[in-house]
Amino acid sequence: MPTSSASTTDSAKSATGGVQSLERAFDLLERMADAGGEVGLSELSASSGLPLPTIHRLMRTLVACGYVRQQANRRYALGPRLIRLGESSARLLGTWARPHLARLVEETGETANMALLDGDEIVYVAQVPSKHSMRMFTEVGRRVLPHSTGVGKALLANVPDDEVRALLSRTGMPAATEKTITTPEGFLAALEDVRRTGYAIDDNEQEIGVRCLAVSVPDSPTAAAISISGPAGRVTEAATEKIVPVLQQVATELSRALATQNPA
Repeated sequence: MPTSSASTTDSAKSATGGVQSLERAFDLLERMADAGGEVGLSELSASSGLPLPTIHRLMRTLVACGYVRQQANRRYALGPRLIRLGESSARLLGTWARPHLARLVEETGETANMALLDGDEIVYVAQVPSKHSMRMFTEVGRRVLPHSTGVGKALLANVPDDEVRALLSRTGMPAATEKTITTPEGFLAALEDVRRTGYAIDDNEQEIGVRCLAVSVPDSPTAAAISISGPAGRVTEAATEKIVPVLQQVATELSRALATQNPA
């Protein structure tokens, strides 16, 4: 029996509405993550431009699915069900990145890393170690604050200054070493250097005797950066001039690889 034009129109409207709700729900989750993982409905309404009744309806659905939880103070927080999704996604991202990190090790001789900005923290998702007997090692899954790392600088250089200040106020800026940047003004000046030069440096700021060079991965589906780290005696100013172009080229190639894994 032929489908009436009215029924077809209703189905099309339903499908369109479903896609729009899905897009809005994901947008709200990302806004929650950008805000540190916990927000109020009025904050979401102000940042998204959506009316409160719409946001309340979407949040009820996300709570029912376990992706969001409502706190005792009536604010909403990212839910534990997202952890499994995030861990699985990070593992896949690390798998796709590893051949590119291996190329970095071959061409620079130093340990290569990939890291993401997860909320207010940097999380390392992949590493290929240097072949030198003296080499750097960062455990995959390790979380650190961004202000003392090269990958943190590379990632936050793409974030507006007011959002960086808000992040720093939430995390504080504890000194990992005597060379760690511990003021927002100093850190924002370092980010300006990253924008100007196209790469970030951790110069004994996370660990004395270790230097790190990092660049962001352009157009990555999630904010990502790659880096090399090694003894300060090997990662010298002269070595930096040779390593940075390799880092930038590998980041571009990794960006293309991730795009093919995620066709639009």
